[in-house]
Amino acid sequence: MIRIRQAAILCGGLGARLRPLTDTMPKPMVPVNGRPFLSYLLDQLKDNGIKEVVLMTGYRGEQISGFYKDGSSAGIPIRYSHGPAEWETGRRLFEAKDMLDEYFFLMYSDNFLPVDIRKILEFYAASRKLLSFVVQPKAKGNIRLGPDGSVLVYDKSRGSPGLDHVELGYMAVSRKIFDFYSCKDVSFSDIITRLVSAGEVAGMPVLDAYYSVSDTERLKLTEAYLKPKKILLIDRDGVINRKAPRGEYVDSWEGFSFLPENVDGMKALSRAGYSFIVISNQAGIARGMVTAEAVAAINARMKNALEEQGISILDIFVCPHHWEEKCLCRKPSPGLFFEASRKWLFRLDKTYFIGDDPRDCQAAYQAGCGCVYTGKKEELAGISANEQPRWVVGNLKEAVPYLVGI
Repeated sequence: MIRIRQAAILCGGLGARLRPLTDTMPKPMVPVNGRPFLSYLLDQLKDNGIKEVVLMTGYRGEQISGFYKDGSSAGIPIRYSHGPAEWETGRRLFEAKDMLDEYFFLMYSDNFLPVDIRKILEFYAASRKLLSFVVQPKAKGNIRLGPDGSVLVYDKSRGSPGLDHVELGYMAVSRKIFDFYSCKDVSFSDIITRLVSAGEVAGMPVLDAYYSVSDTERLKLTEAYLKPKKILLIDRDGVINRKAPRGEYVDSWEGFSFLPENVDGMKALSRAGYSFIVISNQAGIARGMVTAEAVAAINARMKNALEEQGISILDIFVCPHHWEEKCLCRKPSPGLFFEASRKWLFRLDKTYFIGDDPRDCQAAYQAGCGCVYTGKKEELAGISANEQPRWVVGNLKEAVPYLVGI
């Protein structure tokens, strides 16, 4: 697989939609929870194994280089390519090309998406394109994808028919893209258009929400999202309560039985400041073996009983579908994880899911979060190395020292 050690971030724009904040500072330095927004991107790259960053600065770029210097304070080496504020994005990248590796990761400085760069690189290697970027489904986007992930149309004006995805600014790139320059003074979106025309761009769809500091309203939402939170995701049957026999479902409160050691673990984690969000498959609803109303009533009583013991349950998300429906919300699919993250504005890449089924581990990996497995290691032989949990414990009480220590 192609390995990438270096990232380049376009940091030169005027940030006009963020005025008056950007009257006195460049957009990447706008404070988010008391830190420059750029620091979150640098942390993300460092956490993903990137070893060096090239910042392509422009408007008030001296504030960026003066703050980060050689990158020691950020924990990652930083080099700079600086030019006038009026340079186009393509020119800014072209002027930095002698600093760039054969393959590098390219980002904009105003978007944040919790990504696993390993997944992007796997997609990039499989696509055999010069550029692969992360995309998200969106009506009236700027991209139309082919069935194999190839980008068929890239239209920055968003006027073409069939545009159903938007590009988010996280890209794996080959230096060969510079062969598509006919002049230096060009927007990078024009270079992408030329690459698309040559069949050299692929899009990796993701469902997690992205956040931006491109204007003041989005900045407020991004600040709320990036504020650290102590949230744990947790399965219901087999973790909070005893599972029903195989092929059966808990269909009444009388049939619901707490697992004491796991509840004790939840109490300890609550005392450490954690709240819980429950994510549960309930295919018995689709199978007609339990009603949606009965599941809701059981969950309400469970929530009340746990909260009486000092355990905070923020929310409960249920997939009611049959496994043959192939929905996006039934684990191991990660749809409910993304729904919870959007509603409660927390980072999945900074969150753990507690489950007792190998599919829980797979769902956590697909969602980009960590996993704690309550069970035996040998039960996980059928899942991949990437899908393996961070910790395997006999019960949730055993996991408390690990989770409190992260």
